[in-house]
Amino acid sequence: MAARAGQTKLPSLEEIKRLRKPVRDVNAEHEEALTGLEKFATFMSDHVGTPGFFLIIIGWTIFWLGWNFLAPRSWKFDQPMAFVFWLFISNMIQIFLMPLIMVAQNLQTRHAERRAESDFEVNVKAEREITAILHHLEYQNEMLRALVERLLPDQPARSSLTDAAPTAADGDPALGTEGTA
Repeated sequence: MAARAGQTKLPSLEEIKRLRKPVRDVNAEHEEALTGLEKFATFMSDHVGTPGFFLIIIGWTIFWLGWNFLAPRSWKFDQPMAFVFWLFISNMIQIFLMPLIMVAQNLQTRHAERRAESDFEVNVKAEREITAILHHLEYQNEMLRALVERLLPDQPARSSLTDAAPTAADGDPALGTEGTA
């Protein structure tokens, strides 16, 4: 028991608390780090990638093409089959949206990397704390075993805490059942 304690120093509860960093809110950090243009790009990307925007574009296209195919000649403003004005507007929408979507994707990647770093930090912290708790439980188990051996010298020493737990074969004196062993 003493050799084991000499090999690894068990951190105290105060040490664990002192080493513990507060959990970061990476979502808030990400939002605070965005510039105005990045917020605009994120907003546009969030709204362009929706079924509502898709329906708006489809509706606009159907209206535009339908009007210029079916309306009287004097009401048409874009020549059917060429649709130069419609193509120009469609291309302008694509040209403006494409860089905004790419900026938003880069921002989402940066946000995902921050979340992954935070998850890793939390996992490392949890592993460190769990290891300390397990070391303390092992130490307490050894202390309890030594105490039981001192109080009940006739009882055979058990190898682990799970072995020390009563089994169905031991019976339960509180219930009036005697063990079969």
